[in-house]
Amino acid sequence: MRHPHTRTTLRRLAGALTAGLLCAAGLAAPAVAAPTRHPLATPSLADGLALTPPMGFNNWNSTHCRADFNEAMVKGIADLFVDKGLKDAGYQYVNLDDCWALPDRDADGKLVPDSARFPNGIKAVADYVHAKGLKLGIYTSAGFKTCNSAGFPGALGHEYSDAQQFADWGVDYLKYDNCNNLGVDAKLRYRTMRDALRATGRPIVYSICEWGENKPWEWAADDGHLWRTTGDISDSWGSMLSILKQNLPLAPHAGPGHWNDPDMLEVGNGGMTDTEYRSHFSLWSVMAAPLLIGTDLRKATQATFDILDNKEVIAVDQDPLGQQGTVVSSAGGRWVVAKEMQDGSRAVALFNESGTAQRIATTASAVGLPDAPAYTLRDLWQHRSFNTAGTLAATVPAHGTVLLRVSADPDWAANPPAAELRLDGSPFVKAAVPATLTTGVTDLGRTPARRVSVSLTGPAGWTVRAASATTAAALPTGTSLRTDWTVTAPAGTPTGSYGLSLKASYRSPAGDSVTSTVPLTATVVLPPPTGTSYFSDLPMLSATSGWGPVERDTSNGESDAGDGHPITLGGVVYAKGLGVHAESEVSFYTGTACSKVTADVGVDDEKGTKGTVGFEIWADGGKVASTGVLTNAQPAQPLTADVTGAQVVRLVVTDGGDGIDSDHADWADARLTC
Repeated sequence: MRHPHTRTTLRRLAGALTAGLLCAAGLAAPAVAAPTRHPLATPSLADGLALTPPMGFNNWNSTHCRADFNEAMVKGIADLFVDKGLKDAGYQYVNLDDCWALPDRDADGKLVPDSARFPNGIKAVADYVHAKGLKLGIYTSAGFKTCNSAGFPGALGHEYSDAQQFADWGVDYLKYDNCNNLGVDAKLRYRTMRDALRATGRPIVYSICEWGENKPWEWAADDGHLWRTTGDISDSWGSMLSILKQNLPLAPHAGPGHWNDPDMLEVGNGGMTDTEYRSHFSLWSVMAAPLLIGTDLRKATQATFDILDNKEVIAVDQDPLGQQGTVVSSAGGRWVVAKEMQDGSRAVALFNESGTAQRIATTASAVGLPDAPAYTLRDLWQHRSFNTAGTLAATVPAHGTVLLRVSADPDWAANPPAAELRLDGSPFVKAAVPATLTTGVTDLGRTPARRVSVSLTGPAGWTVRAASATTAAALPTGTSLRTDWTVTAPAGTPTGSYGLSLKASYRSPAGDSVTSTVPLTATVVLPPPTGTSYFSDLPMLSATSGWGPVERDTSNGESDAGDGHPITLGGVVYAKGLGVHAESEVSFYTGTACSKVTADVGVDDEKGTKGTVGFEIWADGGKVASTGVLTNAQPAQPLTADVTGAQVVRLVVTDGGDGIDSDHADWADARLTC
């Protein structure tokens, strides 16, 4: 049986066989609250370790237990840390995950490294890594076996012996997993290893990989330096999003020497876009999460290195105050998350969860900054500074994040004014039919923007002409240059989203030249058909699914397109519908011409008794129907929504608050009436 988190499946199967312990941890949705200032926290263990979130590499997300996980890989990663400047950026741990040992201990009960993978042993690898000025990490489980199905030895009952072996080898970091634990109390198991590590006398960062099952954030600060808050991450948008939402509410429990760990980075592994990976990296940093690279850097693209090596973003993660960011606002997929920094500034993530570009805005006051005449605003991906009168706003692309650092800086006037570029109104066009799109350029700064000009370009073959002014002599604070454009897509252009580029140029009062470009999207649409239609027969504006693609007229199946089964809810088979996996969102153009959505919804039978999800129907920016949390034990639930007047209808599936494992959800017999 496969699962969105293959390794988690093995863990939970093993745990269920031994103890029946592994039930999901239900976490509340993020609370909406302005960040508050806290005194500098002191680490609970008071051993001086992990005063900032650990940074490094772990092989699991890129290799699992395959043969390419070996000594050569580990040494190659250490080399690249130095050669590519990652060591200078703060990455220091090169960590081995499962499968480094042989399945059996030796006659003295000692762990034996796999000689095929590590012919020179673990100490030789540690010596190599240490010679680079880096540190080595290793993995085992707080059970009698590790999580891999091959059955490698765990440390339960061998804690002191294993800890001493790790210390003798020169290990600097231990990831301690949770499989095959025989039902022994988690606190007891993890505290025993804590004591064993202390007894060695070697400073070893202790990573508690308990998956959040027993709420370790409530008790583990006296035991370890970091603790997993969720199940395993996978290389998908839905997985990353689900884990983000589970980890965000836990901010009060993090601080120097004791960190919430939402699992390793997937940046560069290919399952998400670079925009999504920038969001992943930005959000992990604003949450003060450990930054453990999970891609094989020997194969990484320059785009991957550019994300992982962004020192300004890393500085947010590594800020010595140790505050985890908190949610300032969250509505309609528009998130504002702010993190207090030691120098009094705020890191502010404007995160767009949705599948279309959205304007996201907040203020300096809302993120906790004091009143000031103006503020310095630093864009951490553009690496440019501006001044703002107090508004923090941007048009954020689908699944994108704008990461800012904002301060009440007395030297704000040395920077040019910030300008917000946006598309106002509908982004929809019909092939061969001229459409009017309106753009805006707004001065957010305390100083005026002078000699402002704007241009809009579209794809090859499209016609884009200005229908109103494209220049302004000056824009005082808060004023805008609005421009109407006549945009025509060529006849025969297929439905779908197409990129536009809005460019604005202006000068500061001091004469500094500024050019800003924002990617926008125009969507070619067809009018919805009259009458009642199945959603599975209609073109989608956008579609995301937590595992595998959105499937038409079948269940989700697994990761590949077309691998689903007949949609089945409570033993009832449906010929039509959409099969998805939480977190998911599928949007459709309805053009104000439709009135009603109907569907039977539930967890598909292909996951047996597993899966908890929630179904929502959105009309433009408002939720118009929802089910609450559903499980496989419930029969199909009818869901109906009035969508009269909506331009766009979105079908959303949430994870029910407990992660996305096995969340195969069906929009069975889903229909739209227009």
